[in-house]
Amino acid sequence: MENGMTGKIKILKDGPYVVTGNIKLSEKIITSQGRGYVYRDGRKLPQAQTYTLCRCGKSKNPPFCDGAHSKCDFHGEETASKVDFEDRAEFLIGADLDMMDDHRCAFARFCHRNDGTAWEMIRQSDDPRLKEEAIKAANECPAGRLVAMEKDGTAIEPEYEPEIVILQDPERGVSCGIFVKGGIPLQSVDGSLYERRNRLVLCRCGESINKPFCDATHVHIKYLDEQ
Repeated sequence: MENGMTGKIKILKDGPYVVTGNIKLSEKIITSQGRGYVYRDGRKLPQAQTYTLCRCGKSKNPPFCDGAHSKCDFHGEETASKVDFEDRAEFLIGADLDMMDDHRCAFARFCHRNDGTAWEMIRQSDDPRLKEEAIKAANECPAGRLVAMEKDGTAIEPEYEPEIVILQDPERGVSCGIFVKGGIPLQSVDGSLYERRNRLVLCRCGESINKPFCDATHVHIKYLDEQ
């Protein structure tokens, strides 16, 4: 994470996310590989110093805002807890690796790998290969739901440059949330900042009950952006 970062994401009342600071924007497609998942590149998206991303799910120019929120009477009230991850998360004890789980799931499924799930593999993490796989399973969770922990309490995090990634999930026939990487500050409508995180996923279908974060509602409502 970059301590001197000038960019941020600002949530507008019943409106879009305003992104400032020339933050890279890309699209990735969640793709099955064996019993796990990988990202493949999606469309090239235009880059800008400042841009607005749709939060209501109704834009005709996704992922960008086109003002649809004002026409569809979008209610974007933030309902997510602002309690820090460490205080929210469940602490799970494994063999040679522990894990924290705050249950904020975006249903990206990277916690599933060929050798099992992150939860199964931490229990068998005295096997060096399964420990490595468990770390990957936790680290690749875009929502930051899972954080692998060494036995001395050190959190294991991937090194991410600040980037905003629009996720697509053709296997499920849906468009997913907005993967925010590298500790980009997230500012609430009221001006306060959410905890700085290396990984999180923001809702863009407009229907999460844990706004501004994705809670996998896009899967249940079959949200598909109109590209």
